Amino acid sequence: MKPTYLKKFTTLFLLCALVSCKKQLEENPQSILTPQYFSTAQGLQSGLDAAYAGNRQLWGSENLLTMTEPGTDEFISGNGGNTDINRYSSNFDSSSGWVSGIWNVCYAYINDCNGIIDNSAGVTGIDPATLKLKVGEAKFLRANYYFLLVRFWGDVTLNQHFISQPTTSATRSPIADVYNFIISDLTDAIAALPVSPVQNGVLPGKATAAAARHLLTKVYLTRAYSSAKKPDDFQNAFNTAKSLIDNSTSLGLGLLPDFASVYAEGNEANKEVLWSVQHTSNLAYNANGDNGLGNGDNSLLFFYVMGYENFPGLSRSIAYGRPFARVMPTRWLTDTAYRDKSNDSRYFKTFQALWLSNDVNKIPKVNGVPKYTLGDTAVYMPGVDVSDAKIAATRYLLVPPRKYNLQLFPTMLKYQDTKRIGINNVSIRPIIVYRLAETYLMAAEAAFNLGNSTDAAKYINAVRERAAYPNGNAAAMDITPSNVTLDFILDEDARELCGEQFRWLDLVRTGKLVERVRLHNTDGSINIKPYHVLRPIPQSQIDRTIAGPKYPQNPGY
Repeated sequence: MKPTYLKKFTTLFLLCALVSCKKQLEENPQSILTPQYFSTAQGLQSGLDAAYAGNRQLWGSENLLTMTEPGTDEFISGNGGNTDINRYSSNFDSSSGWVSGIWNVCYAYINDCNGIIDNSAGVTGIDPATLKLKVGEAKFLRANYYFLLVRFWGDVTLNQHFISQPTTSATRSPIADVYNFIISDLTDAIAALPVSPVQNGVLPGKATAAAARHLLTKVYLTRAYSSAKKPDDFQNAFNTAKSLIDNSTSLGLGLLPDFASVYAEGNEANKEVLWSVQHTSNLAYNANGDNGLGNGDNSLLFFYVMGYENFPGLSRSIAYGRPFARVMPTRWLTDTAYRDKSNDSRYFKTFQALWLSNDVNKIPKVNGVPKYTLGDTAVYMPGVDVSDAKIAATRYLLVPPRKYNLQLFPTMLKYQDTKRIGINNVSIRPIIVYRLAETYLMAAEAAFNLGNSTDAAKYINAVRERAAYPNGNAAAMDITPSNVTLDFILDEDARELCGEQFRWLDLVRTGKLVERVRLHNTDGSINIKPYHVLRPIPQSQIDRTIAGPKYPQNPGY
């Protein structure tokens, strides 16, 4: 039983999957992937290219951002954002393109993975070691797609084999079956893949055992909170994360000493990165690449940018980004989570606080005299309160948190791209999906749930001490085992992983979504209900299931 849109022709284009500064994979786009084609070495590679490239329609897209960041304790909708999903409005329902945009992508590329895995035994012209590697890559990718599905929707259709013919029937499998399938895939992948992303010439973006171990940690951790939990899930999550951390040095991996360098432009293949999704400047594989809104584009650089162009002294620039203002940080995030702005460097390395004047014609004047010159401060957000008298006496626009609004707020910097050709161009920067700092935080979360607050504090402190670099007091960043709570871990996740398209999923995992939205999201607090821990099944899926039982909708929608 399969979702009805999974047809023989679902893979219409193969997008560029892996790009590095020196070389990239060769592409051979095919309009139809069939079992016969998968059974050739060329077909196997084409299917794998497509399975990798499908991630570009998720990581870097407005769909995944909208489903994971607004409507949490971290972000609300900005001036250009979708308010329905952030406010948990009844207008956000099964007809939403946000939900179908993820659902359809995941199932289409799961089918490519299935085609590779099902037909691999009959492939000729490829050596067994290479064949094993490619199947391992497909299983890693399939696990990623299914893990998104099961977290957003709960019970989902579990397609374990390639679909070559249309079908009009489909059923939903229990989450226990989906988790078992994901864990089996990742276990196989770990045995087949290169051990490290930074050794032996592994291309950026390729699947490795290190990335699979990180993902397996998250799968065990997520299942441990769910109705499908097994008694050893927290222990398995801890053991898997600890093994990766303990062996990180031999794998060439490690936390970078400076938090800002993790996301520095051009440094996306650093030793902290476990897996990234590659993007390309080739517009033939970047739909609607001129405006940043097409499938496969990395358009995240637009969505966190405040409307700076509306304020004195400033006009649009590549350096400051295209101001879509889709999401803006909550006051809890800027004022409470990042309360320590002295020892902890992450606030000012995550958010832009200073804008220098770039338009002489927009500089305000007093009695005909410009208040400042080109290149001087135009807007400054100190991140702490200042008096109205000081605001009035400052020649530039001084904006404390109480003055933030839908167009005037700190801009998150992690996805900025100052090297693209034009202000309207999308980014070709890779999206960092999994990194070692999150492995440490997941190890801490698993340890806490095992009653081991000592190890939990140790792993949290490793991340916090790094955040003190270069001017903070690392010792002052340390916490004690008695400080460790689930809420503290989630606070630390917010400080370290802010805006990395996991927050909604992490809050759902820990059972904290409703509580934290009610406490910290001023837009969503009134409407959110317990059923909102799942997203609505796309109406297109329900409508197309016309044979057999009706496709079930999630409760509340």
